[in-house]
Amino acid sequence: MITSIITHPGGAHKDDLLACCVFIAHNPVPIERRDPTETDLSSQEVAVVDIGNRHEPERMNFDHHQFPREQVPTCALSLVLQHLGIYEDAKRFCDWLETSEWLDCRGPVNTAEWLGAGRDILAKLNSPVDVTLLRRFAAQDRHRPGEPIWEIMRMIGQDLLDYINGLRARLEYIGQHAEVWQLDKCSALFIPRTDPLPEEPSAGLVHYLQQSGLEDTVLATIYPDRRGQGYGLRRCKDDSRIDFTRIEGEADVHFTHKQGFIAKTSATSPERLKSLLMRAYG
Repeated sequence: MITSIITHPGGAHKDDLLACCVFIAHNPVPIERRDPTETDLSSQEVAVVDIGNRHEPERMNFDHHQFPREQVPTCALSLVLQHLGIYEDAKRFCDWLETSEWLDCRGPVNTAEWLGAGRDILAKLNSPVDVTLLRRFAAQDRHRPGEPIWEIMRMIGQDLLDYINGLRARLEYIGQHAEVWQLDKCSALFIPRTDPLPEEPSAGLVHYLQQSGLEDTVLATIYPDRRGQGYGLRRCKDDSRIDFTRIEGEADVHFTHKQGFIAKTSATSPERLKSLLMRAYG
């Protein structure tokens, strides 16, 4: 159990901020922004993050700046997630993680080139949320439980951990219950209603399709509607061959998005759901 976290002073970056967020979600301890002492680096009760030139997880030291230039982009957050045993899941589930690793280790020019985009595109993705959190985190030498920035950081860390662990559990749930319907013109992934019903029945479906090799064959997902006893129907990868506005006049269809990518129905029988899907297929 750690008693404090130390990270570097000066400007803050996403990797040190997020690494601290994850740590305080597990351990509600103060964060100090200063250079570590030799005593800090030797202690198993002090987490030293993104500073110290040491990666020694057994001593709670998580710096990456000493890694060779050709090292696969690895930031402080990567090291902390590895230490917690959830890095591989985070890499699979969090599309932003690898980009964050590249930005921290390779800079915006190389990252933009790796993404196949102009450097100006990265700047256009910034928001006041990013700017304010990083600036306010950098503005104090110490952050304590109960203070606004510390509490927001703990929320971020807890939500990130909940998302990673929750999605892993959701993928297991989908794998246990999913049915692939092979229809005349298309195929669909169907999730039957279970008891208890997950809080968000549609969560994880895209990741499941990607990881099960069905992403290029399944054109729609059908899942329990959390607001009623019927089902939601959603097209995959925004495939325009399916347009749910084609079924908006059906008596048991109570919602269709004007863009045609989603519909809600009170129908519950597989036969009727298949019929609606086939009508939506152009």
